[in-house]
Amino acid sequence: MSGNSLKPRSSVLTDGAHRAPARAMLRAAGLQDEDFTKPLIGIANTWIEIGPCNYHLRELAVHVRDGIRSAGGTPLEFNTVSISDGITMGTEGMRASLISREVIADSIELVTRGNLLDGLIVLVGCDKTIPGGAMALARLNIPGLILYGGSIAPGQYEGHSVTIQDVFEAVGAHARGKMSDAQLKELECAACPGAGACGGQFTANTMALVCEFLGLAPMGISSVPATDVGKAHAGELAGKLVIDLLRKNITPSQIITKAAIENAIAGVAATGGSTNAVLHLLAIAREAGLPLSIDDFDRISSRTPILADLKPGGRFVATDLYAAGGTPLIAKRMLEAGLLQGNSLTVTGRTLAEEAASAKETPGQQVVRGKNNPIKETGGLVILKGNLAPEGCVVKVAGHKTLNFSGPARVFDSEEAAFAAVDKGKIKAGDVVVIRYEGPRGGPGMREMLQVTAAIVGEGLGDSVAMVTDGRFSGATQGLMVGHVAPEAAVGGPLAALQDGDIIDMDVESRRLNVEGVDIQARLKSWSPPEPHYRKGVLARYALLVGSASEGAMLKP
Repeated sequence: MSGNSLKPRSSVLTDGAHRAPARAMLRAAGLQDEDFTKPLIGIANTWIEIGPCNYHLRELAVHVRDGIRSAGGTPLEFNTVSISDGITMGTEGMRASLISREVIADSIELVTRGNLLDGLIVLVGCDKTIPGGAMALARLNIPGLILYGGSIAPGQYEGHSVTIQDVFEAVGAHARGKMSDAQLKELECAACPGAGACGGQFTANTMALVCEFLGLAPMGISSVPATDVGKAHAGELAGKLVIDLLRKNITPSQIITKAAIENAIAGVAATGGSTNAVLHLLAIAREAGLPLSIDDFDRISSRTPILADLKPGGRFVATDLYAAGGTPLIAKRMLEAGLLQGNSLTVTGRTLAEEAASAKETPGQQVVRGKNNPIKETGGLVILKGNLAPEGCVVKVAGHKTLNFSGPARVFDSEEAAFAAVDKGKIKAGDVVVIRYEGPRGGPGMREMLQVTAAIVGEGLGDSVAMVTDGRFSGATQGLMVGHVAPEAAVGGPLAALQDGDIIDMDVESRRLNVEGVDIQARLKSWSPPEPHYRKGVLARYALLVGSASEGAMLKP
């Protein structure tokens, strides 16, 4: 270790006569004498040209580099992968999405460890890059932070704001003859006007808020919208901040505590956020070595009112939230209501309460409410258990009033089969659509079902049809949809025993999901697991190693 306390790791890589070969290679990549005397700061960039969520991150990285250099560091940018859920939705490609979370975390870890980097900034945009980056930081435990690329601006269609959610739902409306080809094309062309992640409180914006409430992302800076003029300044500030973290030796283990995790869960509940946050926070907690179960989500959500009126259940999008006062305003309102533990440390070196104190509320804003005027008295996430889900399952109750449902099962062994039935008008009011063998192992990859759920809503059945699956839901999902059913069908979970016509009963208030009058174990005696979809490559390896959704769908050691 050199005498330079800001190079606690990289000195082994760059200092001394015996490291001349390494320096020679780095000189060829543009480094000079003075660069070797400074801490090496990695910029893990999840830029990809496929889709808007991460499309602008190369440009943002320029400003991050400037901030690192001006604060006395040497920036070293590297890339990892990204899969767009919105593009791959409804196809075989969606199986790669959740799997990419592990690949992102692994690749960031490998480059950082391999090059003995002193600090790290992870530039993230879409759904799995955010938790993947947070998992990597927890695993590496070196000074570092998450910088979110920001949300897309809403599109404009027929005089009102629209998001990608509207396009998915329009597919169902189009199938029923409620929308013409020309209208669908016009909406398709208008919904996504530029760079940035999907605009509602879908998975990307939910996980961006999670990182801010965890303390891993600078509150307010991280959530500046993608095309806002202030995003460049936010990037530069983040670059400077990572050097400050290094000087103070503040690491993720000091930030990601049980209190911080519970703050993040409360933030998801108060904003009607995505059910995917359950999977990702379980995984982040495990990487940080902290105890967390799905029951914690129900406990915290049940005491947390919904305070933010955000899509998909509400009226506004992320850019509206930013204009109203942003995530600091949400945190301030929650602290006023006693819903957060304000002494949690953040990457700014200040506490969560100190960060929230700087919130600036726009007069007359309607996006964020106070404790005396909540949108709902309890949060958006509920955990159900019962003979169909002994390990639990997740239902999102933000945006709809139906709290119980009973009806005959319509059982499908794949997402494609279910979508075909919806598209052909074969699903009727009162049905419970069951999609199985789409869990972490069975998929593999636990595909999201937005194509199916949006088609159901688009056909006008959102309040009269329920859905149960061992797969996942997009953050843009509406309606009474139950996901993450565990154990999954592919490992002999109860869903594997269901047959068409079985009566499924769900009761949100009593936290129950059951099938009535069925001897599940007797039926499973004649059950055999389906053949795997893949026998080689990353998807086959994932299916062999992945654990239950109730534990975050993480790979076993």
